[in-house]
Amino acid sequence: MRALLWVVGVVAGALVLLGLLLEAVRWLVIIGAIALVAVVVFAFVKARQATGGSLREH
Repeated sequence: MRALLWVVGVVAGALVLLGLLLEAVRWLVIIGAIALVAVVVFAFVKARQATGGSLREH
């Protein structure tokens, strides 16, 4: 009986740690996506400045 309780406790602890790890990975993916969008916007702004300010033809 004591061994069964240990196994259940270890499995429960592993599941909790796995859940925390997956939550952290999800937040890292979200932060990475935001950073990627920021880099694309920054590159677009820099390219626009390099081409003379406006991409529209008058």
